[in-house]
Amino acid sequence: MALSGAGNAGAPLFACRNIHLDLGGRQILHGVSLDVRRGEVLGVIGPNGAGKTSLFEVLSGRIQPKSGEVLFKGENITRLPLHARARLGVGRTYQTPVVPDELTVGETFKAARQAYKPYLTRFDAEYGAELVGLRVRDDEPTSQLETLNRRKLLLACLLMRRPPLLLMDEPAAGLINSEVDEIDHLIRLLSKEMEVAIIIVEHRIELLETIADRVMVMDAGEIISQGSLKDILADPRVHAAYFENVEEGALE
Repeated sequence: MALSGAGNAGAPLFACRNIHLDLGGRQILHGVSLDVRRGEVLGVIGPNGAGKTSLFEVLSGRIQPKSGEVLFKGENITRLPLHARARLGVGRTYQTPVVPDELTVGETFKAARQAYKPYLTRFDAEYGAELVGLRVRDDEPTSQLETLNRRKLLLACLLMRRPPLLLMDEPAAGLINSEVDEIDHLIRLLSKEMEVAIIIVEHRIELLETIADRVMVMDAGEIISQGSLKDILADPRVHAAYFENVEEGALE
């Protein structure tokens, strides 16, 4: 069962077209375009400074582009701010799982349930927790959670509202291999069984190898290659740009 209503599986759920972004007098993004369909995982890789995080800032609505369009379910949402996109179902996670340290797990769920209308019930929170495999007490201080459970808590708060799209920024950062396996399983569940569209920035190639349907490579604010992981690993443009440590399973 999908997390949201049925749609046209052949048409992009989410897309951006010809995105240009300038910050501080510098050109950050240069004509970036992408799309993702329901149930698809699009991986985004590139060296530090490639523009990956800036692209996510534009896609999520935190930053407005200089030009270009962002489309969701065929509608132009380019000028909608982050909170408006979140209400439409554009969910985002961050590389650092920052939780409200002054709250307990239960209080964090309550704050998320009541963040905006329609308000959700504790049963929705239980659904989100069960979905991500978060098994901690409601009275557990979030400050005491390890990295994986912090990520699970934040994901549960997003998923209890059943977003059709997730923008995931390095969900495997700071995790050991067994914990990465859990993230792998969760992303497979969301995309293949629940038809969530996922765009994921990730340096761990071994994770993308198992979950990504397509991979897009960025360098200096541009897309330099895209396709299957096998294809981009063989692309001489990628190697010429930075792909020297691929044998070690990571992009630095």
